[in-house]
Amino acid sequence: GRGGRGRAMAAARRGGAGGARGRGRAAGAAGAGGSGAGRAVPPAWPGRAEAPAGGPAAKPKRISLLGSTGSIGTQTLDICREYPGEFEVVALAAGSNVELLAEQAREFRPQLVALQDASRAPELAEALSGMGRDAPEIMTGEEGAVAVAAHPACDAAVTGIVGCAGLRPTVAAIEAGKDICLANKETLIAGGPTVLPLAKKHGVHILPADSEHSAIFQCIQGLPEGGMRRIILTASGGAFRDLPVEKLPTVTVADALKHPNWSMGQKITVDSATLMNKGLEVIEAHYLFGADYDDIDIVIHPQSIIHSMVETQDSSVIAQLGWPDMRLPILYTMSWPERLPTSEETWPRLDFVKMGDLTFREPDRAKYPSMDVAYASGRAGGTMTGVMSAANEQAVEMFLQEKIGYLDIVKVVSATCDKHRADLVLTPSLDDIVQTDLWAREHVKEIAGQSSPVIST
Repeated sequence: GRGGRGRAMAAARRGGAGGARGRGRAAGAAGAGGSGAGRAVPPAWPGRAEAPAGGPAAKPKRISLLGSTGSIGTQTLDICREYPGEFEVVALAAGSNVELLAEQAREFRPQLVALQDASRAPELAEALSGMGRDAPEIMTGEEGAVAVAAHPACDAAVTGIVGCAGLRPTVAAIEAGKDICLANKETLIAGGPTVLPLAKKHGVHILPADSEHSAIFQCIQGLPEGGMRRIILTASGGAFRDLPVEKLPTVTVADALKHPNWSMGQKITVDSATLMNKGLEVIEAHYLFGADYDDIDIVIHPQSIIHSMVETQDSSVIAQLGWPDMRLPILYTMSWPERLPTSEETWPRLDFVKMGDLTFREPDRAKYPSMDVAYASGRAGGTMTGVMSAANEQAVEMFLQEKIGYLDIVKVVSATCDKHRADLVLTPSLDDIVQTDLWAREHVKEIAGQSSPVIST
C-alpha cells in the first residue's frame, strides 16, 4: 500500500538532499507510528483535488471576511476591489480598528459589520451614520464574528482572524454550509480533530490561503487517487539562515525581525527565524492533505520562488512557483476552481531570467530545534498541536517584549508540550481546544516568570 512504500522511501531518503522530517528522540517521544491520533481525522483533501460538479458557480461570489483590517483582510479587499464582477463583500468583522473598518464599510457596502471591541461600537455607528439607509447592521464581540462568518447571504468565509479567536466563527461558517478560505492556522493546528469531521459532515470545502498550502493544493489538482507520495515544504530559512549557530545566544529582537524575503507581521517573522512557522505548516499539511508525517519534508529554499512541491508515486515532482506575494494564494482560494486573469501592472509575471538561480539546503536541526518539537506534537495528535501553537504564540510575544531570550522560545514551548502529555485529549471538543490553548499560554508565563532551569540552560 501507499503508506508502506512511503515509509520505505522515507527511510531510503534519510541522509539525502530530500529535506528534513521529524526523526529521532523528540519525534519518537510522542509515540510510535507516523500520524498518531491524527490518523482517524478525515483530511480536507486526501492527496488530490477535483473541481465540484455542476459547472461554474454563480457570480459574483459573495464573501464574508473575518479580520478585515489585518494583513490578510486588506489584501482580500484589494482583490475584491480589482474584481468587482467576481466578488461581493456581504459582511466584515474586525478587532478594534474603527477608522479602517468604517472606511471599508463605506466602500464595499456590506450588510453586516462586527467589531470585537464592543466599547467602540458607538464610535463605529457614528462613523457610518452618513450612509443612511445603506448603513450596515453592527454587532460586537464573538457573537458578531460568528454572525459574519455564517451570514445567510455569503457563499464563502475568508478567515483572517489570528489565534483561537477564529475557531468558533469558522465552526459556525462550516455548520452554515459556507466554504472556508482558510488563513487562520489555528483552525487546523488546534482545531483539526474537531473542524475536519465537521467540514466533511456538511460538505464544506476548506481552501488554504497561505502560500505553502496553496502551492500544494494547486499541485494536487487532478491527481489520481493515491497519486501523492510526499509533500515538500519550502522555507526561506528566516533572519538567521546564514548566521552561525554559536551566535544565536546573543541575537536581539531587531535581528529576528529582519526577514530576507517577505514583509510580514512580527509574530510570523520570528516564527520564520525559529522555523516554527514551518513546523506549524507540517501539521497543517497533515490535516489538509492526509500525508503521514514521515512523508512531509522541509527544505530551505532561500529565494522563496518555489512555494512548495508534491512528489508523486512515480517520482515526478510538481512545484508551484511565483514571486513572494500573498495575494495570489488568497485569490486562488476565492476563485477556485477557476483561475482569473490578472493585470501585469498589479500582478508582475514571473521572469525566469530576473529570477536567476534557485538553491536548496537541508535545515540545520541544531539551529532549528522547533522542527523536532513540531513533528513530535503532530504525531501525538489531539490537543498537543494546539498547546504547542499557543505556547509558541505566548513565547514569541514574551520574546518581542524582551522578557525571554531568542533561544528560550523553543525551550519553553517544548517544556509546555512535555507538561501537557499527561493531560492529552485525543478527540477534543471545541471547549477542550479553547481551554488547553488558555492553559498553554498561562504555563509559558509561569515558566518564564520562575527563571526556571528550563530556560536558563
